[in-house]
Amino acid sequence: MTIPSVDLTPRIGSELKLDKAALLSGEHADDIRALLVARGALVARGLFLSDEELRTVARTLGDLRIGASKRGTDGKTLNEGEEGVLKVSLDPKVNPDYARFLPGNHLWHMDGTYEEIPPFATLFTPYRLSEQGGDTMFASTYAAFEDLPADEQARLETLRVVHSMQAALFPVMRDCTPEEFAVWYSYPQRSHPLVWQHKSGRKSLVLSTSAAYVEGMHPAESHDLLERLMIHATQDKYVYRHKWQLGDLAMWDNTGAMHRAMPFEANSKREFHRCTLNGEEPVTAPERMAEAAA
Repeated sequence: MTIPSVDLTPRIGSELKLDKAALLSGEHADDIRALLVARGALVARGLFLSDEELRTVARTLGDLRIGASKRGTDGKTLNEGEEGVLKVSLDPKVNPDYARFLPGNHLWHMDGTYEEIPPFATLFTPYRLSEQGGDTMFASTYAAFEDLPADEQARLETLRVVHSMQAALFPVMRDCTPEEFAVWYSYPQRSHPLVWQHKSGRKSLVLSTSAAYVEGMHPAESHDLLERLMIHATQDKYVYRHKWQLGDLAMWDNTGAMHRAMPFEANSKREFHRCTLNGEEPVTAPERMAEAAA
């Protein structure tokens, strides 16, 4: 079955031409998942999903994360909610801890770099929009890897990168207090291959603002390599920029795309509701995948 959709850029992003009933039915779930992985990010307009409907759509596409939480910049938790919906808002009545976590969201990142198995995908819908700014951008780490020369691909496949909270937040919170930095330092680090060999056979770059350093590489060389790859992966040809309208639904493949929120006014009433789908495979290096196959 081919689902009706329109590509938004040549390399990433498609708009689904399905109504709410079609999404809620789950009839097209397998095709939506396949298109999501192929295109990195999908959007649909005019749906105006309630929390219950958002959860229903999410459950048709994967394993809904319920009750899980992650630590914010001050060590407090930002809970996904017992019902699987996180309310993303600067309003302390809606989410008292989100404002502390916001700065890192303005930089290119993938979620769950501190987990062995990062989340598969995220579904995001607006309830209130900012008056200025607030677009969300997506970058394909599949396409960025696939366009690299073969010899560079082979070299990158041998490397591992350590991800840390300090790396993720220091660029946007350089006036942090010693106490805040101590909290970041206590956050668990995670080493991942720089290139993810997916079970599908495709490969993607594992890039994020949380990428602190390449293991075994001189710090200066590591810095230059990660910065060069980030610049490469976020070229316009790999990026889709979504301008939000009320009623939209956006979803992205967290395992093959990075995302970022563009800045918006400090007193914004912006509020989004989010569902996260649990990961389905660990970040595996190409050589490990080859060993397993043998």
